[in-house]
Amino acid sequence: MRAMVLPILVLLTGPVAADEVIPGPIPATVLRVIDGDTVSVRARVWLGQDIETSVRIAGIDTPELYRPGCEDEARLAAEARDRLVELLGDGPVWLHDIAYGTYAGRVVARVESASGTDVAEPLLSAGLARAYDGRQARAPWCP
Repeated sequence: MRAMVLPILVLLTGPVAADEVIPGPIPATVLRVIDGDTVSVRARVWLGQDIETSVRIAGIDTPELYRPGCEDEARLAAEARDRLVELLGDGPVWLHDIAYGTYAGRVVARVESASGTDVAEPLLSAGLARAYDGRQARAPWCP
């Protein structure tokens, strides 16, 4: 199903180049919070057409949950994931500025909660994320 994300979006928007962005908003339901900066969603891309994909939250980098470099990173990663769960709540989310991701077949997008909060901002403010543009080295979470 994930492999169908971009082909379906292409049908809706025309050909998509690697550097193009689909502005959205695209409504989605969070299926699972993978870590502090990645969620699995089911997105409604057309009438009766839902797709499932992983979404990297644009503009942030959070500590690694699954292969932390130290105990501090593991603790911060769990805090970031838990805070993201709180921010997303039970309602739908909206995906904005959707673009190709670099890794693992995911897309990158701004994620807005049902309450209208861009979820990246509170994570940055709490020190659970760092600004990330996709090109810089991963943030050093360990001393």
